[in-house]
Amino acid sequence: MKLSRLFLLLATMSLFAQAHADPLKVGDPAPAVTATTEAGVKLAFADVYKQQPYTLVYFYPKADTPGCTKQGCSLRDGYEALTKKGVAVIGVSHDDVAAQKAFKDKYHLPFTLIADMDSAVINAFGVPAAMPLTSMAHRSAYLIKDGKIIYADYKGTTEKQAEMILAELAKPGA
Repeated sequence: MKLSRLFLLLATMSLFAQAHADPLKVGDPAPAVTATTEAGVKLAFADVYKQQPYTLVYFYPKADTPGCTKQGCSLRDGYEALTKKGVAVIGVSHDDVAAQKAFKDKYHLPFTLIADMDSAVINAFGVPAAMPLTSMAHRSAYLIKDGKIIYADYKGTTEKQAEMILAELAKPGA
């Protein structure tokens, strides 16, 4: 009986620990967070927002898993077209620095990956957990211009992520 109460207490505490704000919406300001890259250096997102006309911040549950690899490789394969449109790409997951570096190296990802082990970026964007009681981010993507969210993909398109972003940029007024 005591073990079941302990489990219930831990499960309840975990639910509260995983509480997130609502995901950001189009028109919301983009969070000015700072996080650690796959190279182990700090990156201020606000600086990236100022350097390029657009910033794509995409979230994935776990490096080097099938869906996350498809999403990352889509952005890798579309990277030249995205950069020609002025898009800086940042990938974010709860993985540690070593896992992010290994993922980047294995698949030759030409953009920055964030090791968001404390979930600061995930929480700032209001990204829900991929699975209950985990800190893994739900697959999603946010396109930012002038410090504001201009497009949100809450399903995190996998093998068509770059295609979806390029289609969004092709729309009038993007």
